[in-house]
Amino acid sequence: MNAQEIRNSYLEFFKERGHAIVSRAPLVLKDDPSTLFTGSGMQPMIPYLLGQTHPEGQRIVDGQTCLRAQDIDDIGDNRHTTFFEMLGNWSMGDYFKEQQIEWMFEWLSEVVQLDMSRLYVTCFIGAPEYGISKDTDAAAVWRRLFEERGISAGEAEIGSEEDGYARGINEGERIFYYDGSKNWWSRNGKPETTPVGDPCGPDSEMFYDFGTPHDPAFGEFCHPNCDCGRFMEIGNNVFMAYRKVAEGKFEPL
Repeated sequence: MNAQEIRNSYLEFFKERGHAIVSRAPLVLKDDPSTLFTGSGMQPMIPYLLGQTHPEGQRIVDGQTCLRAQDIDDIGDNRHTTFFEMLGNWSMGDYFKEQQIEWMFEWLSEVVQLDMSRLYVTCFIGAPEYGISKDTDAAAVWRRLFEERGISAGEAEIGSEEDGYARGINEGERIFYYDGSKNWWSRNGKPETTPVGDPCGPDSEMFYDFGTPHDPAFGEFCHPNCDCGRFMEIGNNVFMAYRKVAEGKFEPL
């Protein structure tokens, strides 16, 4: 599949499941002074995730152009670029984790026809200091979907990226828990740096294993968030479940 075929298949897949295809937002948002350029597909959707009614309904799908200058030093590897398009489907108070993960699994396996034995996923390890629990719900859905295909789906707690380089992957492991530096979505990273007033939440990322031998220059052992080139993130399910209402305080969204 080429880029256009992937884009069209994604939009059509979610259109068939009740989503309205909407136009992309401008690269320079008129109503968001927090950044110069649109840096993610999520950014134009924040008002609707906070409760504003979207004119096209509760189920939306789009392809958003994005520009990220913060990654400019990483340009040249196999997974970073400054200007790109981010495909996304959005639920405004409708379905949540189980349906989202099931649909992503279906699209990747049945439409894109990836070898799902090469797919590895990550979930949020939790932040008990803020009353935010480990995302075992997302992990349980992934485990069921993998096991239905006869694919082992063991779980492992990693923590930070540095912890991953020290630990590596054991046989049979497929679902990995990382901390807020890797599996928490906000406009400014981890729970502690999430802007007050913003929506935020755990995410569950998908990585494809290309089987490239690990380069120990990046760390002793390989893991899904390793930068050696073996794994590439191909998607991210963001579960916008919280709003930061004060420093150190989060409430359900």
